[in-house]
Amino acid sequence: MKKKLFRLLTVMAIVFSLVLAGCAPSKSNQSTEKDVKRETDELVLSIKGEPDTGFDPTTGWGRYGSPLFQSTLLKRDDNLNIVNDLATSYEVTKDGKVWTVVLREDVQFSDGKLLTADDVIFTFETALNNGSVVDLNVLDKVEAVNAHTVKFTLKEAQSTFINSLVVTGIVPKHAYGKGYAENPIGSGPYQLVQWDKGQQLIVKVNPKYYDQKPFFQKITFLFLSEDATIAAAQAGKVDVAAIPASFSKQQVPGMRLEALQSVDNRGIVFPYVKSGAVTKDGLPIGNDVTADSAIRHAINIAVDRQALIDGVLEGHGSKAYTSVDSLPWWNPETVFEDADMNGAKTLLHDSGWKDTDDDGILEKGSLKAEFSLYYPAEDTIRQSLSIAVADMIKPLGINIKVEGASWDTIEQKMFSNAVLMGWGSHDPHEMYDVYSSRYTGVDYYNTGFYKNEKVDEYFEKALAATDSTEAIEYWKKAQWDGTTGLSAIGDAPWAWLVNIDHLYLVKNGLDIGKQGIQPHGHGWPITNNIEDWKWAE
Repeated sequence: MKKKLFRLLTVMAIVFSLVLAGCAPSKSNQSTEKDVKRETDELVLSIKGEPDTGFDPTTGWGRYGSPLFQSTLLKRDDNLNIVNDLATSYEVTKDGKVWTVVLREDVQFSDGKLLTADDVIFTFETALNNGSVVDLNVLDKVEAVNAHTVKFTLKEAQSTFINSLVVTGIVPKHAYGKGYAENPIGSGPYQLVQWDKGQQLIVKVNPKYYDQKPFFQKITFLFLSEDATIAAAQAGKVDVAAIPASFSKQQVPGMRLEALQSVDNRGIVFPYVKSGAVTKDGLPIGNDVTADSAIRHAINIAVDRQALIDGVLEGHGSKAYTSVDSLPWWNPETVFEDADMNGAKTLLHDSGWKDTDDDGILEKGSLKAEFSLYYPAEDTIRQSLSIAVADMIKPLGINIKVEGASWDTIEQKMFSNAVLMGWGSHDPHEMYDVYSSRYTGVDYYNTGFYKNEKVDEYFEKALAATDSTEAIEYWKKAQWDGTTGLSAIGDAPWAWLVNIDHLYLVKNGLDIGKQGIQPHGHGWPITNNIEDWKWAE
């Protein structure tokens, strides 16, 4: 309790000092202050995303955006194409099991030591041994061909292994140890100067950086609450501020609103199987109501997604149909007409659901059409979406009991109750995690115990493919092949609702470059192209 109070008081002190330092510029001095701002090479950002475990790529740092302090072997450009970073080239054997990567020879860590194959080997072996969110279980061994060539040998072909080369920042073997996460050394565009946990992070340009040099020499990240962030923006003390949709209508002098497209989705995962079984930990599995496909399909077609976007997201979002909308491996055939209340009612009636006792809730035999929907209590957007969906569905005769709870409680309930969850990644393997029968009951992945043998078959073919175009076709077929699939027009194990736009207030005149589709909101995806940021001419 004392630590929380101290942290709160410290953050309040930072905000107070920002406000005291000056208010938003008056009309008489706006142009002068604007000119000064354009000349400075420092930025102040309040964009959330402080990592709980620090800045260590071997435990997951950089998974949802640029690792900032470290470089990766490959990276995605603004159009999500995979291009070289530390690598100059790579080759994959015909069987898809051996990946050979050739490295640049001119790369130094920020401490001046050369980056070699030994550092790459050390990084991947450390990540594998850590057993963290960096999933490298398919990796059999990694070895050096020479000082600047690395060979990865997989246990079996896996097309998505390339994403491990995209998101895993390389750490220095000579400088890695206890405390690395708090004081990282890397070969990325910036290096850490100071980290006051829960308050701020100060970084400066890495003079050893081998690629395009960033314009901004110093960046301060403030870790503020949403209210404190908007206050700092209104006081003219931040250059970029991440804000929730509820603040998007506020006019902030000297700043513009940037609404960036994302695949940061929210949806309802249903228990797919009937009740009766339990997990190895004794938790109940399944739900007799949501196991009925008519219930799941009716909810999917009855929900008015545009109303959710307008009412909950203040217009800043898009309709969600899968977990991978608009990404290269998305199947656009999964789009369907929603807000079809009459169609949903007909579907339920034809499936045997009727209100036999006139209480407004449908029955099928002795089973009533009602179930609980859990959401994390601290998440206002998920709360609003849950309540709105329950209200929309009520006229169908389906009673959704909305329950806010801690994640600890949700973990006990999520295999037998519906949950408002969210995903969104630039790695198609996440779709495999969420829907594959191999991941039933594993962490937060396939909590509904969804299983479709044809979908699993497409997944295995996508992973085994040695050609990316071939893999993408299998990912698309897993969503819908014309007969079956994991999407709402197929089995409907989820009711995907919305993709949330990531909203930022950006200082007028600050060019943040071309922003691609952003992943889930962890990390700092907006800084993925930080080298391109500059003041507009």
